[in-house]
Amino acid sequence: MKPLKENTPIAQREIPCEENLIYEDRWMVVFEKPSGLLSQPGRGADKQDCLVRRVVKQWPTARIVHRLDRDTSGLIALALDAQTHRALSKLFAARAVQKTYIAQVAGHPQHTVGTIDAPIGKDWGRPPRYQIDRKQGRTARTHWQRMRMMGTGAEMELWPITGRSHQLRVHLEHIGHPILGDPLYGNATSQTARERLHLHATRLEFSHPATGEPMAWHSVCPF
Repeated sequence: MKPLKENTPIAQREIPCEENLIYEDRWMVVFEKPSGLLSQPGRGADKQDCLVRRVVKQWPTARIVHRLDRDTSGLIALALDAQTHRALSKLFAARAVQKTYIAQVAGHPQHTVGTIDAPIGKDWGRPPRYQIDRKQGRTARTHWQRMRMMGTGAEMELWPITGRSHQLRVHLEHIGHPILGDPLYGNATSQTARERLHLHATRLEFSHPATGEPMAWHSVCPF
């Protein structure tokens, strides 16, 4: 198998956003999104500032392919033309993209590895939350590995196989280990344990949509 091409940091461009540009070619760009910034516009005047609106000031043709929750930091790719957007969207739909996250959670998982297989649907009584819904929810699966213990919590590596909204946050709460600093899930103790959501998209891998070359990008976890 041809070795993966790791991303090489490029000279920082003067861009109208605080995100770190870590990769650029004629077809796509990859950024490190900070926690607290929406990936795309939300509802309401206070939710219009977002990564894609900042990026299009420098790359007018940029189109978002996948999203990170506002409070999640880490790697996100944007296409620079319609053909690349379609190709990348197909890769995500076919689950041909490997995404790796790091999370710090409450409690000590009993096992070192595991899989969470539990369908997710909207929690209509408590928007914008989602919940495990075994009747009407959509299939959702997450692989995980316990990395290390840290006081009353643990650090975990996560590989979402599906891409449901809030999937990792809902799944970890479901198994009794909510992510620290999550304002929506968990309990008062886990929610106030950190100043931000301790979830970071640390690695992104897929075949280049134009060249077919295996690509991989890594982002150092900020917490």
